[in-house]
Amino acid sequence: MSPRALKPLEPSATPPAQIRNFCIIAHIDHGKSTLADRMLQITGVVADRDMRAQYLDRMDIERERGITIKSQAVRMPWAAGGETFALNMIDTPGHVDFTYEVSRSLAACEGAILLVDAAQGIEAQTLANLYLALENDLTIIPVLNKIDLPAADPEKYAAELAGLIGGKPEDVLRVSGKTGMGVEDLLDRIVEQIPAPVGQADAPARAMIFDSVYDAYRGVVTYVRMVDGSLSPRERIQMMSTTATHELLEIGVSSPEPVPTRGLGVGEVGYLITGVKDVRQSKVGDTITNHRKPATEALAGYTDPKPMVFSGIYPIDGSDYAELREALDKLKLSDASLQYEPETSVALGFGFRAGFLGLLHLEIITERLSREFGLDLITTAPSVTYEVMTDTGETVSVTNPSEYPDGRVAEVSEPVVKVGILLPKDYVGTVMELCQSRRGTLLGMVYLSEDRVELRYNMPLGEIVFDFFDHLKSRTQGYASLDYEPAGQQTADLVKVDILLQGEKVDAFSSIVHREKAYAYGTLMAERLRKLIPRQQFEVPIQAAIGARIIARETIRAIRKDVLAKCYGGDITRKRKLLEKQKEGKKRMKMVGRVEVPQEAFIAALSGDVETKK
Repeated sequence: MSPRALKPLEPSATPPAQIRNFCIIAHIDHGKSTLADRMLQITGVVADRDMRAQYLDRMDIERERGITIKSQAVRMPWAAGGETFALNMIDTPGHVDFTYEVSRSLAACEGAILLVDAAQGIEAQTLANLYLALENDLTIIPVLNKIDLPAADPEKYAAELAGLIGGKPEDVLRVSGKTGMGVEDLLDRIVEQIPAPVGQADAPARAMIFDSVYDAYRGVVTYVRMVDGSLSPRERIQMMSTTATHELLEIGVSSPEPVPTRGLGVGEVGYLITGVKDVRQSKVGDTITNHRKPATEALAGYTDPKPMVFSGIYPIDGSDYAELREALDKLKLSDASLQYEPETSVALGFGFRAGFLGLLHLEIITERLSREFGLDLITTAPSVTYEVMTDTGETVSVTNPSEYPDGRVAEVSEPVVKVGILLPKDYVGTVMELCQSRRGTLLGMVYLSEDRVELRYNMPLGEIVFDFFDHLKSRTQGYASLDYEPAGQQTADLVKVDILLQGEKVDAFSSIVHREKAYAYGTLMAERLRKLIPRQQFEVPIQAAIGARIIARETIRAIRKDVLAKCYGGDITRKRKLLEKQKEGKKRMKMVGRVEVPQEAFIAALSGDVETKK
């Protein structure tokens, strides 16, 4: 604890001039949570005996993977120039899937710390969040972290940062979140450079919601940034988008544990508890005002985050369906961006079609379902939303291949994203080749420094949601980083490829792909299934089809029972009679027999694991 860490100011008594609201923009694994830990320690809001690594990361998954998923707000006191300041820090996620979490936090701040690993340099997702911060007119403080590492090259990356945001390389702060070196200077720089919040203290109360979480005991905890006026406990508040009214049971600040106060004034960041049990009633970006003296105009807010990737979630044991529904309902309380609806599959039974912000979001939700609720699940291959226009002029939104209309299709449009890839210049050729193979069109190429390049592409979202990132990392030895943002729709020559087992469609393996790739997908899935499905007493054809046209075929050979084993020599007519009888039996079995696809085959075929030979 630093000697300049003082007793926290009472929030309702803190003048706006002594408040600094800032957030940290950084890529995954650039040391954001470690720097936040040191700030908490130096300012004394967390005692040394209570300190643990990644203090603000509350979930097991966040701690294990070293990533931040949920934003956390914390208030810290700091003395500078003979005055005590209240620093409100909002710790934000670094992954592209959680950009909406970052955009909320930016709207609640006046400044941002641009944190970059001194051994790796700036990454694509950090660059995207930097542009977001600049659009919001935030004051940017460039900081190089991990300067104590042997591989650190602060001079090189300070010049890169200075070139990006303007300024001199010597203005870039060098800190080490691990050792605490330079962190006090950073806190001083925050007080000096980040402007104090501006608002009208005597105007009707207006507070912007930037996050809300569900607490099992207290209901929804809503995190707000006061813009105008003030709020006090026990007064009635109103949500401006829904006009719903609630009583304020508790109001306070996070320091970093909840501390109830006598109210929040202009520029304050804190939390409200109203006893509401539904997170959807505390919409992010909504404006809270006083019920008796309401504001006339809401603050410019956000739209709801739209899901980008859809996937089916099914319990391996069908009897777990009710538990899965309950688990999703509970997760929705803490993650309002999760969307889902019931779905039935012939092969997989009852389940849900869920919408996610991206592949990491999908991975985290499925991991939380299996960890926190003990469920064994299958997730189908991720897909995106296609707009399909039929010959009759009707437009259908398709999130699942089984919804694809059977009639004649006039036009199919798919979502497109603008992709930014940061990489060392040596890998430009191989990455360009990868992007072109995924139907990307080059928008531009910028050299950020002598050996780092930013490539910008327009690409169909459906081409990057599955395994694009894995290929990108393997082709660049892990050096490339990726960011993407929605860029509307485009029409494309897309078709639905069905997989048929003995003439019957298996909807779990159907996929919507570009016509040029339909044959490759059909042969790949047919070959996978031939290896995975056990042999039957009869021959099983596996076919891939576009409509009524078969484009690929594999055959699972029949297991032949030796009916002649009991004939020791003897008349040939006797043997022929037995063989004919067997032939008739096989024909009859083929007519009535159903091909059983084992559960492991589904999981392996959808995940691409085809090592298991049956």
